[in-house]
Amino acid sequence: MGVIKTKGIILAQNNMGDNDKMVTLLTPDIGKIGCAAKGARRPKSALMAGTQFLCFGEFLLYKGASSYSINSCEPIEIFYNIRLDVDKLKYAALVAKIVNDITDENQNTYKILQLTLNTIYMISESDRDLDFILSVFKLRLLSIIGFRPIVEKCANCGKTEELSYFSLKDNGLKCKTCGKIDKGAIAISDSTVKAIKYIIWAEPKKIFSFEMSDENKQELKILTKTYLNKCLEKEYE
Repeated sequence: MGVIKTKGIILAQNNMGDNDKMVTLLTPDIGKIGCAAKGARRPKSALMAGTQFLCFGEFLLYKGASSYSINSCEPIEIFYNIRLDVDKLKYAALVAKIVNDITDENQNTYKILQLTLNTIYMISESDRDLDFILSVFKLRLLSIIGFRPIVEKCANCGKTEELSYFSLKDNGLKCKTCGKIDKGAIAISDSTVKAIKYIIWAEPKKIFSFEMSDENKQELKILTKTYLNKCLEKEYE
């Protein structure tokens, strides 16, 4: 029990009683935690701004025997543009849902938080294609949490050339020969292969710093959606 100072982003919020909130906070060091924000729904509450959905801020928490409560919070970024655009809000909410589903308390979630913030920032502040942003997020997230696909060589024979299929069965790229035999493998272009490798290995702040044709974006969208749903055993958009 005691006071904890940490940064985090609000992944979800629910009303509690007449004036209180229960929020889900993703932090870099203590993972995802549920926090009571007493009085946060009062018009003049100091907790109102910092406990909004997707707000990133600095929080002073009190940890009790079995729960957390927010003593104070200082918003750092509220991603205002997302609140003005229905499509941006839809995609940001999906990012938050996926992150909420795969995180838990007492995890080191620094890399997940970093990716989440970079993704939400791109949705809010850029005019990039939203499906493209989501595709990059999904593949990078899977790589962080232990589902990094095999991309250095064919997942079946080990060949390093002519990698032109993505195998859902064997979790990685396959050469032309092995890919044709794998009935569930997805045929992809060389540009999409390069994009997959870039997303996995790029520096965190540069994962969105590349361009793709609309056709290749569609390939990446289908691949990342299918791969995420397979790895997490859930159906996401």
